[in-house]
This record gives sequence, C-alpha cells and structure tokens, in this order.
Amino acid sequence: MKQLFRIFKFSKSLWPYYLGISLSTILLAGLSQLQPLFTKGAIDQISKGLGHSDVKIVALFAVLIFVTDVAQTLFSNIGGYLGDMMSVKLQRFFSVHYYQHLLELPQSYFDKELSGKIINRMSRGISQISNFTQTLSNNFLQFIFSTVFSLIIVALYSWQVALMLFALFPIFILFTTKSSKKWQGYQKEINAEQDIAGGRFNEAIGQVRVVKSFVRELSEIAFFSKRFDKVVKTTSPQSKYWHRQDVYRRLVLNTIFLGIFSYIFIETANGHFSIGTMVLLVQYAMLVRIPIFTISFLVDQTQRAIANTTDYFAVMDEEVGIKDIYGAKSLVVKDALIEFDNINFAYNKNPVLSGISFSVEPDSKVALVGESGEGKTTITSLLLRLYEPQNGVIEIDGQNINNVSLVSLRSSIGVVFQEASLFSGTIRENIAYANPEASDEEVIRAAKSANADEFINKLDQGYETEIGERGLKLSGGQKQRIAIARAFLKNAQILILDEATSSLDSKSERMVQVGLDRLMKGRSTLIIAHRLSTIKHVDKIITLKNGNIDEIGTPSELASTSGIYAELLKLQQNDNNTSKKKLTKYDISS
Repeated sequence: MKQLFRIFKFSKSLWPYYLGISLSTILLAGLSQLQPLFTKGAIDQISKGLGHSDVKIVALFAVLIFVTDVAQTLFSNIGGYLGDMMSVKLQRFFSVHYYQHLLELPQSYFDKELSGKIINRMSRGISQISNFTQTLSNNFLQFIFSTVFSLIIVALYSWQVALMLFALFPIFILFTTKSSKKWQGYQKEINAEQDIAGGRFNEAIGQVRVVKSFVRELSEIAFFSKRFDKVVKTTSPQSKYWHRQDVYRRLVLNTIFLGIFSYIFIETANGHFSIGTMVLLVQYAMLVRIPIFTISFLVDQTQRAIANTTDYFAVMDEEVGIKDIYGAKSLVVKDALIEFDNINFAYNKNPVLSGISFSVEPDSKVALVGESGEGKTTITSLLLRLYEPQNGVIEIDGQNINNVSLVSLRSSIGVVFQEASLFSGTIRENIAYANPEASDEEVIRAAKSANADEFINKLDQGYETEIGERGLKLSGGQKQRIAIARAFLKNAQILILDEATSSLDSKSERMVQVGLDRLMKGRSTLIIAHRLSTIKHVDKIITLKNGNIDEIGTPSELASTSGIYAELLKLQQNDNNTSKKKLTKYDISS
C-alpha cells in the first residue's frame, strides 16, 4: 500500500483536480439518491386510486426525475473531463520525474540495467498510476457517498434492511483482501518476464543490422515469444484464481440479497410497507449493490497499481550517488592542468585502478595505453565524475573536482567518443547539441573546423538533413566529423578523446584526423589510444598494467624500454596473425 500513498503524495500539485472531481462525484451521489424518493412519491400518489391521486403532483415527480437525470449527465461529464485532464497531467508529472531522476543516477546504474527494462518500468508504472487515480477519483468517492446516503435513507424506513445492506461490505472486503497477496505474486512473475522481453526487443531493434546480417530474426522472435509464452502461462492460474475467488464472493452476496429481498417482499405482503416504500427499498438495495460488486473492479485496479508500480518506485528510490556537495562552487579553468593523485577505484568490489597518479599539462596530449579492461575508459569517466574513486583526489587547476558543481565540471570538458553517439534529428541539431543557442554561423564554423562542412553541403537538405536514429544515414567518417564539430562548438579547454579513427577506412581516417588535430590544438587532451600512429605524436604516454601505472614517458623514451609501448611497436613491425591478436588485446589497430 506504500506505493498508493506515494502516488498521492507525489501528485499533490493536482489537488485542485482531485477536489473538483470529488465535488462532482459527491453531487452525483446525492442526485442518484433522489430518484427512488421521487419514484416512491409518484407510486404513493397513484396508489390512492382514480379520483384521489393528484395528476399535477405525479407529473411534477416525472419532471423532477428528468431534472436529476440531466444534472447527473452534466456533473458526470464535468467529472469525466477533470479526470481526463488529471490523468494526462499525472502521466506528464510522473514521466518527467522518472526521466529527471534517471538522468541524475550514476553511470554504474546504467551499466547493470537494460535500457528496455528501464523503459518498460516507466511505461507500465505510469500507465497504471494514471489508470488507478482516474478510476479512484471517478468511482471511489461516488460509491462511498452514494452508499452512505443510501444506507441513511433506508434506515429511516427500515433499520433491519439497512443493517443487512451494511453487513455486505465487511464480508466482501474480507474475501477480496485475502486473495490479493497471491495475485500480486503472479503479477510480479509476469512483470519480470515482460521486462526481459522488452529489454531484448530494445536491443534487437537498436542493432537490427547485426540481427539481419547474422540471420538471427527467427531466434530473436523465438526468444521474445518464449518470454510471452511464460506470461500467458502465469496469467492462466492468476486469472483462474482471481475469478474463482470472485465467484465465491458473489455467491455469498447473492445469498444475502436473497434474504434482503425476501424480507422486503414479505413485510410488504404483511402490510408493514406500502408499495411505494417497497419499491424505494428495492431501488436503494440495487443502488448499494452496484458499488459492492464494483469493489471487485476497484480491488483489481488497486492490486495492479501496487504490483505494477513497485519497479517504478524502486527506480525512483535508487540513490543519486554522485551529486553536488553543499555550497559547491563553479570550476574555474585557466590553464587546464589535470592531476590524478593516488586514485583507487573498484567496481562492484572488483579492483580496477590502484594508486594511479599522473598529470596532464596545459596544452598537452596524453595517451592511455593498456590491455582491454585495464581501466583506460574508467580514468576518463572518473574525470567526468561519472564514477567516484574510493580513494584519492582529482584536481583541475588545483581545484578538487568533488568540490565543484557537476554542471561546471562537465561544461569544461569536451568528449569525442569512439562511437559518434548521435541523435535522430538534423545535422544542425546534432552539432548544436553542445550549445542549443548557437547561431547558424557558429554551427557552420564548427563544422568547417571538423572538416565536415563540405560533405554536409553536398546533401540535399544541407544542415537540415535528417540523419536517422544514431545517425544511421551517415557513414562512419561523416558521423565522427559531426561529433568533432559538436566538441568544437562546446569549446571546452579540456578534451577527452576516445580515439575516433580506429574503425574507419584510410580516407575517412585522414579526414577525421585533420578535424581531431585542429580540435586538440590549445587544449589539454586525454586520449584513449587505438592507433600507434596517434600515440607517436602525443606529449606523454601512460601505460597501464594490472590496474597500476606501468610506465610514464614520451614516445621516444618509452620506445627504448622493455615496457608495453616498446612491445606494441615490435608487434606492429611483425605483420602476422599472432601479432595482430596481441595488438587487439590492447584495443590497438595495426
């Protein structure tokens, strides 16, 4: 039930809608009580017989029934409109908060979760929150007030009937709550299978070229189908259990109603109730019967809301982890001197880096070299504070990056990834991602610096060309030049370069390298090296081995040692499969 309280707590800004819907439902509940009274009045008049009944009064009761009908139609639709608006605002509220919270979570959270699962949890949770609150606001209060009003009016005519009607509620609620826990257990299994299926769906669609090229369509469909087979298999006992319990509940209620109607009819036959009173009591009994049977629906919605929002709120409960300290100042970059001092880092208790100390001098290029998994990318992620070290300090111009705001830190660092990581949209939008307020002239200048303006202008729509999801309509070299243009536009004094030329052909590599050379000029650059040709032209090489720094020096200094860099140079000279395999271990292209 904790989730239900959180739903209302989180959506407190929507209380005007709750109040408006509540007022409408209370008025509806009150109006629904009038018709049996008017019907009783008309029947009592007619029962007086010909010549004794007042036709004008009978006609007035008919008009009053019509007026209450019209009023109910009006208030029902007003409440429905408010409910629709509240529902869509709830969707917006919880979607934005979920997205905002996700973007604040540390990189480690995304390392362990499939994107498809994250999306599924949002979709399922928010849909259920919306449906539940709309159902509750449109039905629950109306049922409560109409029941209370009905029982009060019935008690005025027969306290015995009122007592029997009242007894229906605790009996029904007892039956429904007993079945709730088992139903939610089934739902948890269903959600788990749907999350796995959704995660795989997202992966396969995102890498559809791989699926098609390896002719894996049938196996992907089989995997997806298998998960939903399990959903179907679990839904069967869940549904049987729920409906079997519902049959038991309804049989008990049907039996009690048998007693109620028998009592009303017998009392009327014995002359204790008039025909009008009998009709009134039967009508109110039927009015009470509707919310009682609808409780099944409300309980079902409540169970779904609890089961289907559990994962949503589990994500919302994830610790942000990396955030600004109180009073964090903005990073001020003058020289862009970067210093790593005795950094230790472990991921999930597995040591990755130990005692890492080095510096990147202003306007210099430093290359990180080491086998795959030695922590090269981790070092750059620590500089961006995507992770935080367990020990040690990272400083930029003498300022501890843990003490400055994340916005100022990351705004001071430009990044070009090995994969371009573009978004759907136009070329202009992708370049301007670094600065959405940039003018067309600034975007074009950045593209020219990245050696991209020429190929962009050859496209039919130029800078307004739609590039598709992740830039699928562009070649590898074109995507990388767009990414470099984006970094140019950011104009940060510090640059992280996950070398972007390793997977390109020679012509594309040369064009991208021209852009990279321009980009690195005047900046402090940390490079994850993938080509020996690039490493030869850096100011300093840092080699990593077993989570430690093995060597630090210039290319010429390290070439004459027996360390990793010297070994890589020898491997490059031996153009055979064994050498190529060893180079691959270091993420190096020969």
